[in-house]
Amino acid sequence: MAANHCSGLSGQEAQALLRQYGPNVIESPRQRPFYALLLRFWAPVPWMLELALVLEMVLGKWPEAAIIGLLLLFNGMLGFSQERRAQVALELLRERLHIQSRVCRDGRWMTLPAAGLVPGDLVYLRMGDIAPADLRILSGQLLVDESALTGESLPVEREADGSVYSASIIRRGEASAHVVATGGRSYFGKTAELVRTAGAKSHLEMLVLSIVRYLVAMDVILVAAILVAAVWTSTPLGEILPFALILLVASVPVALPATFTLATAMSSMHLTRQGILVTRLAAIEEAAAMSDLCSDKTGTLTQNRLDLSGVRSFMDPPDEGHILAMAALASDSATQDPIDLAILAAVAERSPPLPERTAFVPFDPATKRSEAEFVCHGESWKVMKGAPGVIAGLCQTVGNSWEKEVEDLAATGARVLAVAAGPADRIALLGLLALADPLRGDAVDLVRRLESMGIQVRMVSGDAPATASHVAEALGLKGRTCGRSALQEDCGVYAGVFPEDKFHLVQNLQKRGRIVGMTGDGVNDAPALRQAEMGVAVQNATDVAKAAASLVLMQPGLQGVVTAVETGRRVYQRMLTYTLNKIVKVFQVALFLGLGFLFFHRFVVSPLQVLLLLFANDFVTMSLAGDHVRPSPRPDRWDIRALVGASLVVAIAWLIYIFLVYGAGQVMRLGHPACQSLDFLGLVFSGLANVFLVRERGHLWASRPGRFLVLATVVDIAVVSLMAWAGWLMAMLPVGAILGLLLVTLMYTLLLDQIKVPVLRYLQVA
Repeated sequence: MAANHCSGLSGQEAQALLRQYGPNVIESPRQRPFYALLLRFWAPVPWMLELALVLEMVLGKWPEAAIIGLLLLFNGMLGFSQERRAQVALELLRERLHIQSRVCRDGRWMTLPAAGLVPGDLVYLRMGDIAPADLRILSGQLLVDESALTGESLPVEREADGSVYSASIIRRGEASAHVVATGGRSYFGKTAELVRTAGAKSHLEMLVLSIVRYLVAMDVILVAAILVAAVWTSTPLGEILPFALILLVASVPVALPATFTLATAMSSMHLTRQGILVTRLAAIEEAAAMSDLCSDKTGTLTQNRLDLSGVRSFMDPPDEGHILAMAALASDSATQDPIDLAILAAVAERSPPLPERTAFVPFDPATKRSEAEFVCHGESWKVMKGAPGVIAGLCQTVGNSWEKEVEDLAATGARVLAVAAGPADRIALLGLLALADPLRGDAVDLVRRLESMGIQVRMVSGDAPATASHVAEALGLKGRTCGRSALQEDCGVYAGVFPEDKFHLVQNLQKRGRIVGMTGDGVNDAPALRQAEMGVAVQNATDVAKAAASLVLMQPGLQGVVTAVETGRRVYQRMLTYTLNKIVKVFQVALFLGLGFLFFHRFVVSPLQVLLLLFANDFVTMSLAGDHVRPSPRPDRWDIRALVGASLVVAIAWLIYIFLVYGAGQVMRLGHPACQSLDFLGLVFSGLANVFLVRERGHLWASRPGRFLVLATVVDIAVVSLMAWAGWLMAMLPVGAILGLLLVTLMYTLLLDQIKVPVLRYLQVA
């Protein structure tokens, strides 16, 4: 026990050092909600909408400006609210420990909050304590659980001059120690700083930017051609500028970010019900593209606890039950030693008879063994368990093959103990016990399922190569085993890895164009979790790991990883449908408006009707966020060139359709305003038909569409048909013309479906 009087810092010295080094806490930077909301308006699509909004206001087009402003607010608020919801949920998960510590101040021991510790303080540690800072032991011996830091399940022995890092747990022993580092200067704090500087660029941002680049390029060409035509025909600039502005708005994928956000938000709510918390919505899209999963071994693929994995008997005849019974006598649950607890758990399952113990000496790091005494046939016997070399040296009877057996068991990654018993003058080596961290029940199935989905699973471990290879073989992992010097090589297992190596491993894979996932639970995993496109904190992960990860598993096991990948791939299929549809419609609408003006020198659709299209098509197709889809069989990658190429082929077919509709209006002599209404209906009907056309990569009848998609389509058709029939915001059309156009659109869609299938297959659009 700690003495009543001690020699530590004075209160004044501690206060001076506290001012110099600051409190012993790790500050977690939090982004202000208002600032996070403003960032939602700082991206390629918002920039274009903001430009259009300013121009509309300058031109005095207030209804159009109001519509664009509402679109901006809708996009920004939707994304902000969903990610804010996830962050609030994560905050509720965090359990901050207000650690108290025994510290010597002004010549006496007292209990103070760990936040007040400073370098140079003298502290006292006991079993069950959490180390409040980085410490150097002055006297005493400790068994320290560093799994929260290193992720390794086996505790380590620490003696005088040994180091104990903050956040580690004292499992056995007592010791006095000096504080050497606090707060951000501690091992824990340096890891937290690395987490703040890590991070990969969102592939979703690059995708949206690529799509916008193609569409704007087309728009610029059309606007330039229209301006040249206007000068050639002496058309007033005041008429052309509003039209060019509307063409710009029509070319911007207005609802693309909102639809991506809505689809991922709906999927994140689904994942929450499955026990998976999504802290960054972009992680769902990254899960679809993930090609490599770097999995931490301890606590992720294994159970992070010791279990009896083997018994070797040197008795004649062999008697494993007797060896376990003797080992149990030299163990005690009161020590809370993981080795003792594992042995006692194995004995409880087999229930061998145990003689009554008369004396017990717990494990001592100095002697590397524990001992007990009991009475056998009226004679006093001694039993010992501990390091094989030490126990064998104390025995009078020792087998010939014990060293070879120890090597064989150690090669499997197990911790090997020797058990000996007998009268004090005739102690015999009874056998060996192997204790190992068992695989999780779902680990083998997880690896098999992920590899069948085209994902390369790579195990990352601090174990020796032989141990890691044995675990990898049991898991069925593919690829060779490499050491930490080969992080840049293509390996299935990386052994002997230090904490900082995991971060660099993820970076190396990303430099090779891989989309990387990382699972982990310890503080040391946090930088790699932040750097990976999909960082996954398993159920028992530390608070720091959860804060760094983009997915947090709320239930034991790793089924959540497979579920997240399948969900991400479903989202990809929905977004591929939406993106194909959007690019097709932008090409169709922009080319129809531009070419219509160039060919006929008139607006084939009014500017107001173009804005109505944003609601009639874009926001109805947001119901794709809940459409029925099948997950992709392989990792998904956005090929923008193939996507634009396929969209252009389909768009040309729809462009022919809408020019035929325009021609039909001229043949029917509807008049220019009514002809604009017919063109508007043609654009709406073809837009809705195109959704059903491109939602299936095969024929459109291959799968059943989602209920909300069907409902939104029916409502949309009814609303725009009613508006055209009643003459709301457009010229009136007869019922016959509306129904005839609807029927022609359906027939044209079935014809186009026969062309679409080989085109998508040829261009390899997933």
